[in-house]
Amino acid sequence: MRPDIRPRVFLDSNVIFSGLYSSSGAPASILNNYIEGKLRLVVSQQVLEEVVRTISRKLPSALTSLRKLLVSAPPEIVGDPSSEDISRWINILGTEDASVLAAAIMAQPDYLITGDKRFFDNPDIAKKSGLRVVTPAQFLKLWK
Repeated sequence: MRPDIRPRVFLDSNVIFSGLYSSSGAPASILNNYIEGKLRLVVSQQVLEEVVRTISRKLPSALTSLRKLLVSAPPEIVGDPSSEDISRWINILGTEDASVLAAAIMAQPDYLITGDKRFFDNPDIAKKSGLRVVTPAQFLKLWK
């Protein structure tokens, strides 16, 4: 059997929200490539819950699109990290972002894709986590 060569990407909630908010731009392109089977998507339960909360509050009309995405192309869902795993990153990122980073570390994706500037403010984050942390636009450029 041939190994799966599709990139396995962990998306932060802001990337999913942005991709559903606008049909153009890098986040939408990433979601479209995932739907077309060109990428493997992995998220944590917390990320999904945050996406649902944010869409319910800011863009309720996109809930149907989110439901369709999750039903027609369900992502791999990893468990939420332990408080011990999160605590390693809290001083650098804050609680919510530390939780996303800890979940991504557990998932060991090819890329952690986020639009959150805090992940890029400290270059040690990528170095210490062992992850390739990129913006949606950077990912598309690297991948293509």
